[in-house]
Amino acid sequence: MRILRNRLFLLSLLPGISFAQEQSCLVPVEAFNPDQTLLPGQIQVLADRSEIQQDTVATFTGKVNILSDKARIQAVEARIDKNEQQLTATGGVSYRDRQILVNSESVLLDTDTGKLEMADTNYRLTLFNGRGAAEQIKLDTNEGIRLEDVSFTTCPIGSEDWKIEASSIALEEGKVWGEARNTRFYIKGVPVFYLPYFAFPVTAQRQTGLLFPEFDTSTSTGPTYEQGLYWNIAPNMDATFTPRFMANRGIQLKTEFRYLTDAHRGQVNLEYLANDRGFGSNEDRYFYRYTHTGNLSENWQIQADINGLSDDNYLVDLGSDFYNRADTHLYQTLGINYYSDNLDFMMSFRDFEVIGDHPSTYRALPEMKLDYRSNKLAGMEFRFSSELAYFDNNRSTDPTATRLHLAPSLALPLQSQWGEFLAEISVLSTHYRQENIENTSLAKEVDRTLGQGKLYGALYFERETGWFGGNSTQTLEPKVQYLYTSFEDQSDIGLYDTTRLLNDFEGLFRGDEFTGLDRISDNNQITLGVTSRIIDEKNREQFKVSFGQIFYLEDNRVLEASKEEDRSALAAELDWQLGSKWFAHSDVQISTSTDKIERSSISLEYQLDPSKILQINHRFVRELSGEEINQIGFTASWPLAQNWRWVGRWYKDLERQRTIESYSGIQYDSCCWSLGFVVQRNLINRFDTTGSQSTNEFESSFGIRFSFKGIGSESSNNRKMLEDGLFGYRQPYLLN
Repeated sequence: MRILRNRLFLLSLLPGISFAQEQSCLVPVEAFNPDQTLLPGQIQVLADRSEIQQDTVATFTGKVNILSDKARIQAVEARIDKNEQQLTATGGVSYRDRQILVNSESVLLDTDTGKLEMADTNYRLTLFNGRGAAEQIKLDTNEGIRLEDVSFTTCPIGSEDWKIEASSIALEEGKVWGEARNTRFYIKGVPVFYLPYFAFPVTAQRQTGLLFPEFDTSTSTGPTYEQGLYWNIAPNMDATFTPRFMANRGIQLKTEFRYLTDAHRGQVNLEYLANDRGFGSNEDRYFYRYTHTGNLSENWQIQADINGLSDDNYLVDLGSDFYNRADTHLYQTLGINYYSDNLDFMMSFRDFEVIGDHPSTYRALPEMKLDYRSNKLAGMEFRFSSELAYFDNNRSTDPTATRLHLAPSLALPLQSQWGEFLAEISVLSTHYRQENIENTSLAKEVDRTLGQGKLYGALYFERETGWFGGNSTQTLEPKVQYLYTSFEDQSDIGLYDTTRLLNDFEGLFRGDEFTGLDRISDNNQITLGVTSRIIDEKNREQFKVSFGQIFYLEDNRVLEASKEEDRSALAAELDWQLGSKWFAHSDVQISTSTDKIERSSISLEYQLDPSKILQINHRFVRELSGEEINQIGFTASWPLAQNWRWVGRWYKDLERQRTIESYSGIQYDSCCWSLGFVVQRNLINRFDTTGSQSTNEFESSFGIRFSFKGIGSESSNNRKMLEDGLFGYRQPYLLN
């Protein structure tokens, strides 16, 4: 042991330790950095005054700091007895190491064994948020920390909403679990239960154990209790097993397995319900999902997304964390990709699990795409796109096809601050080989070669202007595009991955009227558009409005693209930052022949801060699958009082004059615990035996979520409630 005498050390350089001033949520303790210059077992004492008796007893007074390679002690007075191998410190003692921060009246340290004892203490754990008081604390470098007659909580001083008291708590070195004996659990000072033995996590590491339960009830499932068991298999691997007890249906088991390596990550989910009692079916029901992404090398990637379920009503009756009741397809894809500066390659196997009475979907087994691009042709850009795919169908009576598509193109792009110009020519060559075409008008072999040319130009004008009393810049951005695509009869080609696209303002300049390649419309058209923006002094966009329309110079001869008018609907888009807190957005399409709105979506949002949001939405579609869509919606998130927050949404079908969905959630969120209640009513949309969905049945549900922060949870367990309640509030409706 080495003692350095009369070394003054400025106390202001050391972090102050104060528990009494801690009135708000616990702030994490800064990491302790011991003195790395001290050798193991070496102690350095800094004090205002020192006194040594016969080189065996040393007394230090006034701002005493005792430093070692593992800890630091601060006190008013300290005494070191060389013969007894003991160090004692008294008077406002504080002790700090990597695990704990303690205020005490006295400290006794055995300098030979490293054992330390403190009496009448209050403490803070440094590995995670937690504090308390103890009659005695014992620290041993080999055994860890032991606290006698101790209390523990993650709540701040003066707001102990919950607290644990125990005869002893042990925190062993290197272990992620603490052990408490004779434990009493208090809520608001009232004892609620007793455990003779209790183990709890003491680090932020993932640990095996029970997760917090969830309770809800609905007309479909009845009262439901769900609680997960988490298994920390390895640092890169874990699993969760969650039994779900449903009064109306039985016991469902939900499992999740996750893995992670340097180059790959994936997840497997399995859900199983045996003998479902709902609706008297007694059927076994299941859902599975497997996802994987990984890097095979610097340029090669692999990915998978495979899903399946037992029946059409699984998502409607039992819900899902990955799909919602409006989904009609579950993906089943497996792909491998190659990326480089000039060449991209993709090969995938695409299949679908079809839900309900929907047209049978073609699967691509496989589909391969190769794209090459180069800009080394004297300012010209060359691009070669190709695709090879085989399309199959679950129905044996439907045609199958092999499709090869080759599309070289040459473009001249010019860009400057005042505008841009693009000239592009392409050849679209496609070969089909179709099988199982008896009793159809399809041809066995089809070769289709089309030429396509595009001219696009835009100009950017600016001027200084005033905007609500401030200096701003207004832009005027006219743009024009001419598109020509030659014609070939395509009626002898089946529809394998092709559907009609709908146009918003951006879609007017897309040039494609269909997804996929089975139909390529003949075009001879001009698209005109204009955009104007208001940009403030800080280069923030305050206002934007766009108008555009396509003018058809010739009638389309591809039947699926035929139109009655010589121009498209007028498409308009508006974004307006109304001050610092209001924002408006609108998309609208107006038929120029009838002057009627064909499609529109309007939203008005007020956001005072991230927790105070109000938004009203309206969506209108004149004709969609033979029906008119006319809906209004309201979404909100708002604090009701200190620690209380409300989230809600409401949608009404104006066509049928009925509420189609309502959601209301209220959450209490304090520093150390949280509680949430959710009430919801929505259309069930169950499928009958023919695959048709009901549009007149509703389901009501109620749920509760509760968690203690700091015991296996560092954040609110109600985040999912808030996300559910605010689902889609940014863009609640899309025109397409």
